Amino acid sequence: MPKSDQGITKDRYTLIPRTAIFLRRGDEYLLLKGAPSKRLWAGKYNGVGGHVERGEDLLSAARRELLEETGLTADLWLCGTVLVDAGEMGICLFVFCGENAEGEIKAGAEGSIEWINRNALSALPVVEDLPALIERIHAMKRGSPPFAARSYYDENDRLNLVFAS
Repeated sequence: MPKSDQGITKDRYTLIPRTAIFLRRGDEYLLLKGAPSKRLWAGKYNGVGGHVERGEDLLSAARRELLEETGLTADLWLCGTVLVDAGEMGICLFVFCGENAEGEIKAGAEGSIEWINRNALSALPVVEDLPALIERIHAMKRGSPPFAARSYYDENDRLNLVFAS
């Protein structure tokens, strides 16, 4: 099928692909605490990840982001997708889970990298959807069907996360 048959027009909803990676070790997850200088989620905990670059497949993008932000490699698998409605454009977040991390943790400009027990999340500053994502991921095993979710902002600009049934 040629490019012209893909149905891409300026009036259609456009998605930006991103990855989020959650390495786990028992009840602990490797999280990034955003540097104070970050424009988004400064001082808050989140998974590692970032944009998918043109020409990259999703798994390669997740592996690259993991290595760039943590210095680690790991066995990764796609555990879910979240469509984030941000108005005229959105984000398609491809959520990866990983185990068997190898390498030495290195901090970068993005922030500090820490292993955090999932039960400690309620006492930490976190991005809004992190606790729900961690709970969903924690219940999964490699080979579990990936989850599907969407998130949207309400009239008070709060993020809401809804998992498909």
